[in-house]
Amino acid sequence: MIPVFVYGTLLVGEANHHVVAPYVESVRPGVVRGKLYDAGAYPAMVLSGSDGSRMVEGEWLVVMPEGLRHMDALEEYEGPGGTNDYERIWIRDGNCEEREGWVYVWTHSRGCPLIESGSWRRHLGHSRHLATHNP
Repeated sequence: MIPVFVYGTLLVGEANHHVVAPYVESVRPGVVRGKLYDAGAYPAMVLSGSDGSRMVEGEWLVVMPEGLRHMDALEEYEGPGGTNDYERIWIRDGNCEEREGWVYVWTHSRGCPLIESGSWRRHLGHSRHLATHNP
């Protein structure tokens, strides 16, 4: 099983969750250090480093390997050195050091507006949120 932090359309109940839903073992809320940007139909996260005070809200999904492959395809991640839209990197939760896994990030904002709240759901006005989910 593979842990992945998601913060946008792959969140439970959001537009692209169906891509990974069949492969999800568990879901837990989480936060990571970074800045969230509005890229239109989806958000993008840029790391802010260990000294950064901004946090991005999301969920830790534990997925089967096939789920990660589907997520890679959705995020246009071809692998290290590929022509990637997002990079996939290893990250730790901002509140729980023991929780770590993959996350898809941009290297810079690409001129997109900052989402001040750090939450895609709040940005969209959604209130859907599952604290803990075990399918």
